[in-house]
Amino acid sequence: MESSPYLLEVERLWKVFLEKNSTLHMEDYLSGSDDVKGQVVAVRDVSFKLKQGEVYVIMGLSGSGKSTLIRCLLRLIEPDYGQVRVKGRDVTAMGLKELTEFRRTQAAMVFQHYGLLPHRTVLENVAFGLKLQGVKGKEREKRALEALEKVGLLKWTQHYPEHLSGGMQQRVGIARALVQNADLLLLDEPFSGLDPLIRREMQDELLRLQADLQKTMVFVTHDLNEALRLGDRMAVMNRGIFVQEGTPRDIVMNPVDEYVQRFVHDERQVALLTGEMAEARSKVSNVTPLISGKKGKIAAGGE
Repeated sequence: MESSPYLLEVERLWKVFLEKNSTLHMEDYLSGSDDVKGQVVAVRDVSFKLKQGEVYVIMGLSGSGKSTLIRCLLRLIEPDYGQVRVKGRDVTAMGLKELTEFRRTQAAMVFQHYGLLPHRTVLENVAFGLKLQGVKGKEREKRALEALEKVGLLKWTQHYPEHLSGGMQQRVGIARALVQNADLLLLDEPFSGLDPLIRREMQDELLRLQADLQKTMVFVTHDLNEALRLGDRMAVMNRGIFVQEGTPRDIVMNPVDEYVQRFVHDERQVALLTGEMAEARSKVSNVTPLISGKKGKIAAGGE
């Protein structure tokens, strides 16, 4: 059997949240029925594929389903239908023991609110996942220090999370994900709680790490500028579905509907304006100058 060229494959993923006393009949949704009273479809028939080293950004407004979707990929939220495969392995079919091992070794997640253990030092926080894997103490410390060096926190190894700024705490979260050496990184609005300057620095840091490590990333955000800076490809999500998918430039320049158009309006106006300016400059540079460098001489000839 030929191996898949994709590291991550998501096929027809659904997640429906039920109110009390409501019963899910998945076949109704699959046959095209409208939403059922007492049920909220958070992820609706979503499919996408990522190759090794791609950064795939999912963006949408609050409540669009993007955070639910990324959690379904690791089964932190159990999907109701569909399949998730990582390196050809069916994550949705894994038993509890296999799933736990998969989470510890094959995929890592970075959350918005860091999720650091307050009673452990920076070094201990980063090494904690390796401890759960059964990695020996010296090897655990060595790998944790290497990860902290990548994010520029070697001088802070013995400090506790409360002593760190928000940006530094998020660096610890990224180091904790990197130390697992997993090919797949899932990032759920990791920089949204940071002020604009620190947020920009963290985006730069992530781009630097990606250039070096070439991880496959799924990055959730509601910020278009962030999506445009980080994404190789992106999807715009609304009411549980992918409204549009493509390169950031394609989506900005060719929005498919009013929802996407509202998202990209400002960036599209800037792109159109700068494009017009570049075209105008190009036309000017191709015109033979009317005045020569010598005072009083006309380039076309004569005096």
